[in-house]
Amino acid sequence: MQQIDHIGIAVKSLATAVPLYEKLLNSLCYKTEVIPTENVTTAFFKTGETKIELLESNSDDGVIARYLAKKGEGIHHIAFEVADIEAEMARLKSLGFTLLNEKPKPGADDKLVCFLHPKDTTGVLVELCQGIR
Repeated sequence: MQQIDHIGIAVKSLATAVPLYEKLLNSLCYKTEVIPTENVTTAFFKTGETKIELLESNSDDGVIARYLAKKGEGIHHIAFEVADIEAEMARLKSLGFTLLNEKPKPGADDKLVCFLHPKDTTGVLVELCQGIR
């Protein structure tokens, strides 16, 4: 793992959260993106070398909607940049980590992503991400 790429924060409303984070971080949102496969809309902020990703559900039964219903707004995941996502997935799987997807899938911010089950990572949802070349 090379570095923390971003921290994902589940929010009820980007319309409310984006202006709040623009004030908090003293930085404008540089990108919003709809991710149809995850039924989510994201908004990104840059803070030093790390990004903040706000996640809003696009449906009442989406993964973020379910998360919000269960846990409320807050940190959803931490994402680590990797050089070779398939090799890193194989390495972690061989060490006993549970992958939530068996193959990398397209994610936000032009990345391939894979998530690790939080039961194996002290309750933290971990995302591996690699830039699409």
